[in-house]
Amino acid sequence: MKIVIHGGFFSESSQSDETKLKKQTALKTIIEKGFEFLKTHTALETVVYTTTLLEDCPLFNAGIGSQIQRDGKIRMSASIMDGKSSRFSGVINIENVRNPVLIAEKLLKEEDRVLSGQEAGNYAVSKGFESFSTETPERKNEFNLKLNNSKTGTVGCVALDNKGHLAVATSTGGKGFEIPGRVSDSATVAGNYANLNCAISCTGVGEDIVNGAIASKIVTRVTDGQNIQSAFSKTFHELNEINGFAGAIGIDSKGNIYWEESHPKIVFAAYDGTDLTLFE
Repeated sequence: MKIVIHGGFFSESSQSDETKLKKQTALKTIIEKGFEFLKTHTALETVVYTTTLLEDCPLFNAGIGSQIQRDGKIRMSASIMDGKSSRFSGVINIENVRNPVLIAEKLLKEEDRVLSGQEAGNYAVSKGFESFSTETPERKNEFNLKLNNSKTGTVGCVALDNKGHLAVATSTGGKGFEIPGRVSDSATVAGNYANLNCAISCTGVGEDIVNGAIASKIVTRVTDGQNIQSAFSKTFHELNEINGFAGAIGIDSKGNIYWEESHPKIVFAAYDGTDLTLFE
């Protein structure tokens, strides 16, 4: 059993040592809770549960604390993929829910498994999810001051359970100040992908991740026989050729954990029950 999570890049918010320490402390707490959950649950159940913990932490740009778009509204995206069944589900630009990943989980059993905008919100209401504002004073202040710099925060979780099954979940509050209607990579197979062989979650500039088809490329290369390190290296070499900004975490079916980034530094943690790694 293994689990790895990420919380975007340090560059997504303050570079202060205090902020870094807070994020690392939060990741440590969350990944320990996620691994404990994994002991008695499937990889799919675990990535959903752990991603809700990340969404509930205002230090990260997903769920509570999501970025505000150009028109003053918050729209979030999230998706999950079950490596065992190869089923993908997600929501795009959903508003007024606390945990977008839980809506994605509900959709996994539907025939139509990716919903967007108001219809995604209507679906959430029909399933009993209450309206919830994820706006924080810090995000509102950023919006009011028009801090129009690159926002690259996303959260994600990849898990391998005791039956050897893989799953992945990814959630984001967007890049901030984007044109309303912009689609994030987090609810596409470019940013979130898994099968029986490998599972990958990405963070960074969504357009670059989509241009590079990062998650699906890495998983496909592992499936075709490359080891996970080689698959990452080849994919990120191609991304660097277009000066793409991205990071990714992954686990293969053998339990190998790997991560890479084109620009430092991704915030991530990995845990197998014995060794806990926090990337600084």
